[in-house]
Amino acid sequence: MEGSSSMIGILVMAYGGPNDLDEVEPYLMDVRGYRPTSQEIIHEVRERYREIGGRSSILEQTQAQADALESALNVDGGQFKAYVGMRHWHPFIKDALANMQADGIEKAVGVVMAPHYSRMSIGAYIKKIEEADSPIVFSCLENWHLDKGYISALAHRVRDALKRFPEEVRANVPVIFTAHSLPEKILEWNDPYPAQLRETVSAVMEKLGSQPHEFAYQSAAISTIPWLGPDAGEVIERLVAEGNQHILLCPIGFVCEHVEILYDIDIVYQKLARSLGVHLERIEMLNTAPEMIAGLAGLVREKAKEAGWL
Repeated sequence: MEGSSSMIGILVMAYGGPNDLDEVEPYLMDVRGYRPTSQEIIHEVRERYREIGGRSSILEQTQAQADALESALNVDGGQFKAYVGMRHWHPFIKDALANMQADGIEKAVGVVMAPHYSRMSIGAYIKKIEEADSPIVFSCLENWHLDKGYISALAHRVRDALKRFPEEVRANVPVIFTAHSLPEKILEWNDPYPAQLRETVSAVMEKLGSQPHEFAYQSAAISTIPWLGPDAGEVIERLVAEGNQHILLCPIGFVCEHVEILYDIDIVYQKLARSLGVHLERIEMLNTAPEMIAGLAGLVREKAKEAGWL
């Protein structure tokens, strides 16, 4: 690529997901590190994807985010080029790195489309880059859970979603902020994940004011080991028992629609809500929300400046 040595790569990373039902089993095996997996678990996961249309949309969503980020960074001239790499499915991170190298990229900023750091999440993406042994020099964003654009975009999404409730009840609708649960063992590592989630909630609530709110985890894996709680389903049940008839879910650990949103929230929690006779809504996901993209662009530019690339 002509002039590529002056280009700064952006490796935009996400979890990955199957493109059709035939890919569910190999995708799941990659997620589980090729550990022995029962046919019951494979069937259960395949059925979840069947119920949301037979595939994951995470690749298209992440590509749209990468394109938006590249455009935001290149508004005054094209010095950045974005690539997409997935942790557990195609295009894998190592394949994205090979493409970057083939294009002559020598330096890049890594961005995981998840705002909160855990050794088991963001740390695992960074480890994938290291394992690929690429000659590209990387500077990675390790978290962006307090970025002003992200926080502002979340607050706007909550305000917009509250308009779906009757005007007279909006001020009292409890908001349950959610994020992906992780095994409880992360607490032994003094992992920053739970604290960063609380900090995000506090920052959003500074903008929302006195709206009642809770925090809960969701999407714990099918596993025999203990995972962080409480689960959002338990919190929904408690809020209903306390007399609430309207509840809003605000996923803060996810930034686009994928199985944790389309199945775990839109199917499982909605089914629970119907059984309890409660009106449950969720925010529109951030996807390519301009405020969030602008915030990420600023952080990528800062990383490039700190590395001496700008």
